[in-house]
Amino acid sequence: MLADALRSRPSGLAEALALTDGLDDALVHGLARIDEERAASLEALTVAFAGSPLAERVTDSIGKIIAGTVTDEHLAVLAGCRAALFGAVHDALLAPFGRERLPSPAPVTGPVLVAGGSRSWLRELAIAGWRGVDHELAAAGSPAVQALLADPAAGRLAVLLDGFAAELRAAAPVATLDRVPVRRWADLWSRALLLSQDAGPTRGAWPAQPGEPVDGRFLLLGADLHEHPTVFRVQAHGLLETAGGEVRLVRVSVAAPKVETITGPAAWRMLTAFPVLRGVLAGHLSAQVNGLTLIGGDLIWDESRVTPGEPADPFATARVLLGDATAASVPPLDRHPALIAEPVLLEGYTPGTDAFDLDGVTLPVDLDRLPAAGPITPALVAASTTCIGLLRWDAGRWSVQPLAVQATVKRKAVTASTADWALGPTEAKAAKAEAAAGTAVDVLRERAGRLLRK
Repeated sequence: MLADALRSRPSGLAEALALTDGLDDALVHGLARIDEERAASLEALTVAFAGSPLAERVTDSIGKIIAGTVTDEHLAVLAGCRAALFGAVHDALLAPFGRERLPSPAPVTGPVLVAGGSRSWLRELAIAGWRGVDHELAAAGSPAVQALLADPAAGRLAVLLDGFAAELRAAAPVATLDRVPVRRWADLWSRALLLSQDAGPTRGAWPAQPGEPVDGRFLLLGADLHEHPTVFRVQAHGLLETAGGEVRLVRVSVAAPKVETITGPAAWRMLTAFPVLRGVLAGHLSAQVNGLTLIGGDLIWDESRVTPGEPADPFATARVLLGDATAASVPPLDRHPALIAEPVLLEGYTPGTDAFDLDGVTLPVDLDRLPAAGPITPALVAASTTCIGLLRWDAGRWSVQPLAVQATVKRKAVTASTADWALGPTEAKAAKAEAAAGTAVDVLRERAGRLLRK
């Protein structure tokens, strides 16, 4: 069944992606320089949305953009078209897997944001196009970012714009680049533009999903480790058996700041505020949760409300419960193929150096996502017989990111998960390196404490 889902291609997929490619190409060259080819690409959107509630606004906005009038409202419509297209692609790609998903809850309206400065800068970027971004235009977003950073309610937009502006500053002048990250910058631009809307029915921050308190047992499947030069983040994927007997697919995310020199297994030392979670991850334990908040599919971790339980084998959990688990609905702005991370259990495949053969389907293995802070290596993946991983979609194909594997090495059965070293490496060479790096962590902490005391 999984192989059939991987083999299928949704109807209209290529056409939807072609529409977004045309819009993104217009953003590369700038809306102030719309030639016949790019005008045709934008006009194709009016045909695609002709039968939708956006039809009238899309037709009006694109007509005026081609005529040379570019307003915030017109750009918001473009960003909305792009989000709708990728949302449709996201849903179509996941549909063949047949997982039950909860209906979308009524949104909770956020506070009104004063984001006029950000919209002005985003408009200038769209008019100039990525090829027209120079040092001055890239730096022009700084005042808007600083204003948003001062408002706690605008944190999501502020961080997004801050990172986007930093990428543009590093690339400026973009006209000299051999290759422009077209889709990435268009993703950031459109997401920021939608988040910055403070008019209309939502009035302010993009509507959030409501939270609900939950009790039950959390069963770990695996952990996705994100290591940034200044942040270490753990996103644990698992199942929540609720008190009512329902099994929900959930995620737990925690993060901590760090410095660039702390890498690999030593990064776990940054998560000293989460000893319970680290113990659950390293020991493959179940966890009893009482009154944790569940927002969509995200379980907001609070160590005071969690009690470690008995050992729970992730592979046994996946075999028994994963197939019938219910997933949360995906928030509108997260309905994007690049954000798909669907937990799966793979068995009966033929492993290779960088791909699995699953019933005649070649499934690439995303070895670049294997974390240095965990014990799974490419060689171990190539020797594996069973894998718990995250299905991802990129560059027009599916791939799998391993979170845990079972393998046979030198005639011995070996099981490894990305978070096995949450309490420290269990492999001698890695433990020695972590101990040396840990000394640097202790020194940095002592110096930071001294500065704070002053």
